[in-house]
Amino acid sequence: MPQGLPVSDVVEVDILMAPRAAQMRNFGSLLVLGSSDVISPLERMRTYTSFDAVEADFGTEAPETQAAQRYYSQSPQPKDLYVGRWVKDAAAGELQGGILTQTQQDMALFTAVTDGSMKITIDGTLKTITGVTFAAESNLNGVAARVADKLPTATVVWDASAGRFVVTSKTTGATSAVSFAQANTSGTDLSALMHLTQDDGAKTAAGLPAESLTDCVALMAEFSAKWYGLTLADSGVQLADAVAVAKLIEAQSPSRIFGYTVQDGNATDPQSDGDIAAQLSAANLGRTLTQYSGSDPYAAPSLMGRAFSVNFNGNNTTITLKFKQEPGITAEFLTSTQAKALKAKNCNVFVNYNNDTAIIQEGVMCNGDFIDERHGLDWLQNFLQTNLYNLFYTSTTKIPQTDAGNTRLLANVEASMDQAVDNGLIAPGVWNGGPIGHLSPGDMLTKGYYVWMDAIDTQAQSDREARKAVPIQVACKLAGAVHFADVLVNVVR
Repeated sequence: MPQGLPVSDVVEVDILMAPRAAQMRNFGSLLVLGSSDVISPLERMRTYTSFDAVEADFGTEAPETQAAQRYYSQSPQPKDLYVGRWVKDAAAGELQGGILTQTQQDMALFTAVTDGSMKITIDGTLKTITGVTFAAESNLNGVAARVADKLPTATVVWDASAGRFVVTSKTTGATSAVSFAQANTSGTDLSALMHLTQDDGAKTAAGLPAESLTDCVALMAEFSAKWYGLTLADSGVQLADAVAVAKLIEAQSPSRIFGYTVQDGNATDPQSDGDIAAQLSAANLGRTLTQYSGSDPYAAPSLMGRAFSVNFNGNNTTITLKFKQEPGITAEFLTSTQAKALKAKNCNVFVNYNNDTAIIQEGVMCNGDFIDERHGLDWLQNFLQTNLYNLFYTSTTKIPQTDAGNTRLLANVEASMDQAVDNGLIAPGVWNGGPIGHLSPGDMLTKGYYVWMDAIDTQAQSDREARKAVPIQVACKLAGAVHFADVLVNVVR
C-alpha cells in the first residue's frame, strides 16, 4: 500500500550527540619497574587491579610480586598498578601466538595429530618441522614440549594465563628473532593449529640489547601516560642509576613522582653525605621521595599505596602521610640522632615510638615539600586543565572573546577550585602572597581561593587576533596539616 509523504517534509528532527569529555589522569596509579622476564619486550607493561593477579603472573618470590604485595597491603587499598619490564640484560626475540579460545584449546584437536609439520625461521635460519605427534599428550604444556623437541635453537611454551603458545629464540640481542610460522608442503599444519601465523593474530618481537634504567623509564613514559608513580623492583640498581631516574622524573611531563627505598645504613648517620638519601635531598628534587628501611627493600611502595588511595573527587578525603601505617613493613627502632639525620635528609621512615605505636614520618619529598601537597597540586593542575579543556571541547557554540565569555571561563575555574576546597586540599585563610586583581596581602580568602580575569578591553590586539583568553589568575591557600603540637600546663598551689 502507498506509504504517504514523509513526515520529515514537515518536521525535520536531527539528533546531535555531544562528544565525550576528556578524562582526568589517574593519580592513584603506580608503575613497578622490574627486570623479570615474565613480561616480554613486545608487551613491556601490564595493568593490574589486584595482588592475586600479579602473583599469578610472577609467582610469590619475584621482586615485582614483593613490591605489589606492599602496595596492595595498604588500608584503604589502592586499585591500579602497572608492572613494567626493564630489559636489564639483552632480551631474546620471540613469537607470541594468537589467543586460542576454549574450543580451540580442546586437547582432542591436538591428540589427533600424528604427522604435524610447519616452517619457522629462528635467528635468520629457516627450520622445517616434521613428524610431530601429540597422541600421548594430556595438556597443552606437552604439546609445546613436543614442538620444542624439534627446535633446538628455541624454547616453546604454553602461556596458560594468556591462552597462547610462545616461541622464544635461545639467543639474545638485536640479531635474535623468531618469524611467523607457515604451513609445510606436507603433514598436518601446526602453524594454524597453534595460531602461530600472522593471520591468526600472532605477533613477533625482535631481540633487544640491554638498556639503561633511564632509557627504560623514558620508554615507559612514552609507552603510557596512565601511570603517575614509579618505584623499582630490582635489587641490583646502582646508586648513580637511581639518582639519574630521579632527575629524569623531575623533568618529565606530564607530572609524575618516584619512590625509592633506601637500605644504606649510612642514611641514619648525620655525618654521611654520600648516601642516596643525602644526594637526592641535596639535589633538591621535588618529585622524588625516599623511605629508609633496614629490612625491607620494598617499603616505598607501601607509602605510595597509602597516598594513592586518596579519592580527590570526594569530600574531606585528602590526607597527610605522617602518622599513617605500613601493613607488612617492620617498623624501625631508631635513636633520636638517627631519626634527626633522616629528617635532615628529608628521608621518610616507618618508625617505632615508645608508646607502642609506629608511624610514617615525616611524609615529605626529597626537597622537603610534603608528599600530600605535591600529590594534591598535581591533581589540581590536571583537574583545572581537563575541566577547562572540556568546556571548549563540548561547547556546541563558540565561547566569545567578550566579558560574557570571560565569565564562562572564570566560572569553570571556580567550579574546579570548589572541589579542591571540598576534598580538603585548600581552605580559607589569610593571603600572604603578592597582589592579584583586587586581592592584597593580608586579605582573607573566605572561599580558600580567589580567581581573577581582567576586562576583555584590556587585552592586547595581538592576543585577541590569536584568539587567546585573558589570563586567568588563581590565588589559593593550602589547608596544610598539623604534625606537631605544644601544650603548656600552668600549675598553681
